[in-house]
Amino acid sequence: MVIKSEVIRKRLNKLDEYLQILYGLQKYTLEEFLSDPEHYASVERFLHMAIESTIDMGGHIVSGLGMGEVNWYSDIAAIMEEKGYISVDLREKWIRIVGFRNVLVHQYVEVDRRIVYDVLQNKLGDLEELKKVFATFL
Repeated sequence: MVIKSEVIRKRLNKLDEYLQILYGLQKYTLEEFLSDPEHYASVERFLHMAIESTIDMGGHIVSGLGMGEVNWYSDIAAIMEEKGYISVDLREKWIRIVGFRNVLVHQYVEVDRRIVYDVLQNKLGDLEELKKVFATFL
């Protein structure tokens, strides 16, 4: 088994693209964000895709290095922490990110857009931390 750097590189590039778009969307006030479906729908979608890219990269690394069995997306973070690739703190952040992704995907009717706005304004750094970890596999 092996990690294909091109798989990581493509997803890192996409993650960076999504983050740049999200940073641009931070300019809106909460009121502007909540009142415009294009704003909140864009943020929800780009957060979803950014999170998916972290899951894809993590899954590729876990599989490529034969590090363990993945039954749930949160297993990826746990395995990477167990093997010493990420800290306990980053594991916990990533598990919360994956949980947020599940809300966006499966409970989209009940998404609290104030929470989405808070994630946009205050949690992109967590994705940046993961990006740095994945870059070490290139």
